[in-house]
Amino acid sequence: MKRSEVKEQYKWKVSDIFSDDEIWEKCFEQAKNSLSFSQYSGKLGNKNTLLEFLNANSEYRKMLERLYVYAHMRYDENRGVAKYSSYHEKAAALFSKYCTELSFFEPEMAQLDESYLKSLVTDKAFSNYDYDLKRIIARKPHVISQAEERLIGMASEIFDNFTRTFGTIDNLELPLDEIEWEGEKTKLSHGLYGIILHSENREKRKEAYEKYYAAYTGLINTITAVYSGNVKKDVFLSKVYKYNSCLEHALFAEDVNRVVYDNLLTAVDGSLSVMHRYIADRKKILGYDKQYFYDIYAPLVDGVDVKYSYEDAYKLVIEGLAPLGKEYQALLQKGFDERWIDVMETEGKRNGAYSIGCPDCHPYVLLNYQPTLSEVFTIAHEMGHALHTYFSQKNQPYSKSDYTIFVAEVASTVNETLLLKHMVANAKDINLRKYLLNYYLDSIRATLFRQTMFAEFECEAHAIAEREEPLTKEALCKLYADIGKKYYGNAIEHDYNISCEWARIPHFYNAFYVYKYATGLTAAINIAKRILTEGEGAVNDYFKFLSGGCSTDPVSLLKLAGVDLESTKPFKVAMREFEETLTQLEKLMNL
Repeated sequence: MKRSEVKEQYKWKVSDIFSDDEIWEKCFEQAKNSLSFSQYSGKLGNKNTLLEFLNANSEYRKMLERLYVYAHMRYDENRGVAKYSSYHEKAAALFSKYCTELSFFEPEMAQLDESYLKSLVTDKAFSNYDYDLKRIIARKPHVISQAEERLIGMASEIFDNFTRTFGTIDNLELPLDEIEWEGEKTKLSHGLYGIILHSENREKRKEAYEKYYAAYTGLINTITAVYSGNVKKDVFLSKVYKYNSCLEHALFAEDVNRVVYDNLLTAVDGSLSVMHRYIADRKKILGYDKQYFYDIYAPLVDGVDVKYSYEDAYKLVIEGLAPLGKEYQALLQKGFDERWIDVMETEGKRNGAYSIGCPDCHPYVLLNYQPTLSEVFTIAHEMGHALHTYFSQKNQPYSKSDYTIFVAEVASTVNETLLLKHMVANAKDINLRKYLLNYYLDSIRATLFRQTMFAEFECEAHAIAEREEPLTKEALCKLYADIGKKYYGNAIEHDYNISCEWARIPHFYNAFYVYKYATGLTAAINIAKRILTEGEGAVNDYFKFLSGGCSTDPVSLLKLAGVDLESTKPFKVAMREFEETLTQLEKLMNL
């Protein structure tokens, strides 16, 4: 489908950011010509000058972010439109110049007396920047010279090329073959592949699986080179900033204690026997002599119609999130009515789904909606992101409104968990109840177990590079295969295609991101349990978290909602949820 064929009601209203492209271009020129902060260099030891700089920087960055968000969204509507590709590149280049312009800031702040910086943290005039100042104090051992910082800033656009290159391969140049589906021959797409993989037609699943992975394995040398370059970039930056590893660099950047990461991997590793039990149950229920990875999403229950139009899906999401209160439901409706969402899959459009915030504007959501149960949960997921952004921007100054990636997946998965529990509680048909329990198990498998598996892979991939060993396609595929066998067990066939799965994961180009899906679901399961059992008090605590932005470290923000990831308890609760849900399904299936 071409974008021109889509009704306006299914397109996001980008004019809420800039009324038209001409206004964007004028604002871009203004921003480019007004980029000047050098007058503050060498003067940050003066409290008044520092405050003036922080305020001026905040206003400029806000303008720059609006420019970038608009360009990014228009580019993602169709990656093949040269005009918006140019907008995107120009915005990225300006951001790179902005980073270079500010290269004096961190080194100069690092040279200031620590007692002076601590005095600013408690100064009311600096209240919008108190957490930033705390982080500056903590980063002192990792600050590099102004000249080095300037070089890094100048290179930022080059470093981003690995992500952009993979995005071009994955969205525009992936040689996907045609496949016959529902009586018509059509080109396989990321969205269609997902639909077929969830279908009951095993032969068609196998065909789609083989054709889909043939596109990646055919480019495995190219993708290996791109990913290897990206990992080496991470290693380079961690060394430049004086960290012991890429993982330490990533965790420090978000002010997260290593114990959280270790708690996750330890809890999941200790529960892999339950994962193996679930995979073996699937094989038994499906009645296969051999189970393959194209069977892993196959429905276990026959005769359940779970297709929803976009309108019906959105209505169901609003109903399912009733425990969060009428204000939350009204905001969901507002997003639908006022076109915060780009709905349909179209030619050249970025695949997948995401939410993006914009200063002085409402958040936006990109979808590629297909009428499946999974896509209903995608709506809930992305609107969770969007309303987290909404509450943070509403309750925090701009400097504190952008919450860290570590907590970014919490609100989205709280929404999914509450919606799932609503649907299970209201499922009158026994087959639908089985289906939903299976869906919940698959959600935990995909979000908690699988993302932790991804986390193990990228942690070891970076460790290989840190040991200065080559990241060859053979090394990467063997590493992924070995980890996959540990996670999935012996009740499934581990073929060459699945050993190459790492090559199709976009999130690997943002190192140590994926484990946050797992910690996010862990937090969400705990928060949802508390909301459903304690009611209004738990909801109010949860809204404190949603409104917190980055006013303090993310683990402390989660504690406001009653979840302490520095303890093992939340992880045990999540593992127990998976096992209890599996036991429920086994009883209904008479296993």
